[in-house]
Amino acid sequence: MSDLALVLQNVETFYGKIHALKGVSLEVPKGKIVTLLGSNGAGKTTTLKTISGLIQASAGKIEFYGRDIVKEKAHNIVSMGLIHVPEGRRIFKDLTVKENLELGGFTLKDDSLRRNRIEHVFEMFPRLKDRQKQIGGTLSGGEQQMLAIGRAMITDPKLLLLDEPSMGLAPLIVQDIMRIIKQLNAEGTTVLLVEQNAKIALKLADYGYVLETGELVMEGNSAELRKDERVTKAYLGE
Repeated sequence: MSDLALVLQNVETFYGKIHALKGVSLEVPKGKIVTLLGSNGAGKTTTLKTISGLIQASAGKIEFYGRDIVKEKAHNIVSMGLIHVPEGRRIFKDLTVKENLELGGFTLKDDSLRRNRIEHVFEMFPRLKDRQKQIGGTLSGGEQQMLAIGRAMITDPKLLLLDEPSMGLAPLIVQDIMRIIKQLNAEGTTVLLVEQNAKIALKLADYGYVLETGELVMEGNSAELRKDERVTKAYLGE
């Protein structure tokens, strides 16, 4: 099996006549955290949606562990172990916490395996265990983000796409979320992270790419990017 979980080669994506991604090429090594930085409208969310099959790429190649998935349907991509936690959390707000987690394991035919994974999520997120009978829409923003990540973990993903997990959350909750992402990675989950807080993202990630108006303009390991004057001025507020 390849040491690369994900490879994009010259990916092009359009929204109608708008050229959203212009020849994007990047790699996510197995077992690593890679972050994708950029300002609003740069194409970060579009990149994740294109990878997960929510948007069809018009050209280029997307390989997931060596398999070209560019023409696969989104539900088939999920069954391969590539899970997308979208911006805005997108939990089922009228269902309980536990029902949300059970739906996260809808592809699992083994009920005992599903139960065990839900219990693992509860170990990772004690707040969710305490609120397992609570309606999802009544949770705080931080708890909803924990639920969105927990629901994604039920399938034991090979690659987790996270889109703006800290958006709108208080600083202490952001620290909790980032600690959990680090823990998931330590347990073997590969992560591609889109994050508005570049300082946090570069502390968490092993490697980073910078996207501007649909094109990659910079890449490097996180330590190098933190020191790069262009990154510090544009994204780190220094």
